[in-house]
Amino acid sequence: MKAQFPEEQSETGEFARQEDEFRDWVSADGSTAFPAEAGRYHLYVSLACPWASRTIIARKVMRLEDAIGMTVADPVRDERGWAFRDGPGYSTDPVNGFAFLSEAYVATDPNFRGRVTVPVLWDKQTRRIVNNSEDDICRMFNDTFASSGNGAHWFPPGLAAEQQKLSAFVYENINNGVYRAGFATRQQPYERACRRLFKALDEIEERLVTNRYLFGGRIVETDWRLFCTLVRFDAVYYVHFKCNLRRIVDYPNLQGYLMDLYQQPGIADTVNFDHIKRHYYMTHDEINPTRIVPIGPEMDLTRPHGRERLNAQASA
Repeated sequence: MKAQFPEEQSETGEFARQEDEFRDWVSADGSTAFPAEAGRYHLYVSLACPWASRTIIARKVMRLEDAIGMTVADPVRDERGWAFRDGPGYSTDPVNGFAFLSEAYVATDPNFRGRVTVPVLWDKQTRRIVNNSEDDICRMFNDTFASSGNGAHWFPPGLAAEQQKLSAFVYENINNGVYRAGFATRQQPYERACRRLFKALDEIEERLVTNRYLFGGRIVETDWRLFCTLVRFDAVYYVHFKCNLRRIVDYPNLQGYLMDLYQQPGIADTVNFDHIKRHYYMTHDEINPTRIVPIGPEMDLTRPHGRERLNAQASA
């Protein structure tokens, strides 16, 4: 049995995701080596990756497009990693002329030997990666770059403790849960991860019976954290990662919630199902050696969802 990422696989068959390597911080008050300056930082992403997608959504919702540039990588990743090429929805790198994202990692740390991941926040002035953690990048966009955006607040102070707890639950059981199931190389770790995933989805489904969003009528970062997995679930995780007890469309509240978020201004522009499907089915060749990309499923996320009746005073 071969693992998709051997360095992140335990001897008993569990997938153990590597830690983010670069965790420097952009500061609004100049207290770090990376002061907040419009035009100084650049975001390298993939539209296929759920972790990168959350930063793309943050940049979009907070209206930071003029302050922070962005380059989208080719969704099909080979043994050389994420590449910058011209194609539909992706492009070459206009900032550094990198052919591969790995060049940014080596430029920052010549001894880096881990897996090259997106997103990456790059500093054009010092010519190095500031941060490759989607959690950190979203927080910086929200806090540090607030004066450059529209003042959208994803982390309401009054919800801090409860939001942190729910975000950790979503990450452990759902965001990373699909990967623990999909990248498991033995039956028991797969089954444990899969059952844990669907138990968590069942709990969120129940939470959404009376709440339009996870915390009532206001969209916060935790909602987008969950959205990035839900929007990929029926197209990829259900089949490719064998998370096939139920689809999201089988959950009335989760499906309505997914459509509600998808229909928020600008969000559909951040979702590219062609990139998503080609990335997973063509890149994970240990899971799908034929690299055949399914033509389905047929999904319409633009239909009326009816969730306006819940917590009517919703605010993004």
